[in-house]
Amino acid sequence: MRRNKEESPPLITGLLMEDGKGGYIPATAERILAMARAVAEQRLAKGVSLDSPNVVRECLPALLGAYSEERFGVLFLDSQNKLIAYEEMFRGTLGSTTVHPREIAKAALGHHAASVILAHNHPSGSREPSQADIQITQRIKEALGLLEIKITDHFITTGTGTVSMAEKGLI
Repeated sequence: MRRNKEESPPLITGLLMEDGKGGYIPATAERILAMARAVAEQRLAKGVSLDSPNVVRECLPALLGAYSEERFGVLFLDSQNKLIAYEEMFRGTLGSTTVHPREIAKAALGHHAASVILAHNHPSGSREPSQADIQITQRIKEALGLLEIKITDHFITTGTGTVSMAEKGLI
């Protein structure tokens, strides 16, 4: 079935959401994605311990995976690997985004972060790190290393899953 661009997205059959007025409305794909992002943000609340990559891996597809352009986010951690803040710092195009290590360093210092977890999406659906991903990770690692701020991991996510560059030995 083809739709033109003016038509609203199809409704997800059988799912309803509260409308805030005591009633219910059909759950569209956009509403479901917005709720998934809200749940992911709640799970990545300030003070959550991120000693294991599993919490991050589970939340990133909802935070970044559904976008049609690349987005690059940073999780700022304290010395006990507890989350201080998450910021989506850069937005790009379908195939790339420009990442500025200086801006990440500035934000990390502003948050008094001891370490960071980098994350970005691949709208193409490929979870494999590109050569550009490896190079920018190394540049960020060098910049933050001068400030004694560690990169714990760099995740690449799609709408269907997430890959850890640390687990692949690329950090």
